[in-house]
Amino acid sequence: MKKTIFYLIFSILSIPAIAQVPEQSLDSVTEKMIIIEGDSIFRSSIDLDEVYLFGKLKFGSYREKLKYYILRRKTLKVYPYAKLAAERLVELNDSITKIKKKRHQKRYTKKVQKFIEEEFSEELKKLTRTEGQILVKLIYRQTGETAFDLVKELRSGWRAFWYNTTASMFSISLKERFHPDRVHEDYLIEDILQRAFAAYRLERQESVLDYDYAQLSNKWTISGKKKSR
Repeated sequence: MKKTIFYLIFSILSIPAIAQVPEQSLDSVTEKMIIIEGDSIFRSSIDLDEVYLFGKLKFGSYREKLKYYILRRKTLKVYPYAKLAAERLVELNDSITKIKKKRHQKRYTKKVQKFIEEEFSEELKKLTRTEGQILVKLIYRQTGETAFDLVKELRSGWRAFWYNTTASMFSISLKERFHPDRVHEDYLIEDILQRAFAAYRLERQESVLDYDYAQLSNKWTISGKKKSR
């Protein structure tokens, strides 16, 4: 009887003793679980946004520096239009897939076109030639399609031809694409965007194109060093 009571008391006293054992350091097997506020799911890690480390801007001459800052001003000005155009296109495509009858699709498309034209036409008329060309490139960056092809899809091919012809009169090609891996100015535009995203000057919208900014930076840095030799 005494032994039974002894073991019972020992067991009770042992419970807090076990609970008070200091926390052991984590080994390669054990994972620390993280609770994020507002999330009921235990996580072993936290996903962080990709961070770029930007090098200091270097220019070979004052003229190059001036050219870059003019390009930056124009890029920051027209990017919101390209971003909004991409968003409108996604909304349009999503909505059209839900509309079964073709005549209803055409009717809806015309409404969207009218809305976009009324919303942006006056602002877009204020763009300079170079701003218009940068916008065309950014539309391709955001959608993966040239402005010419988008016009051709939303309107008739004949209308797209005249759009392109009119734009050509002002030295703007609606068929222009965005190639930061091949065209140095396009890389500078991408560099301007990435720096603006990081500084929260522009709202980030990922490109649909397949390229890596970090690799582009290495490529053009090395290429610039070779030219300077």
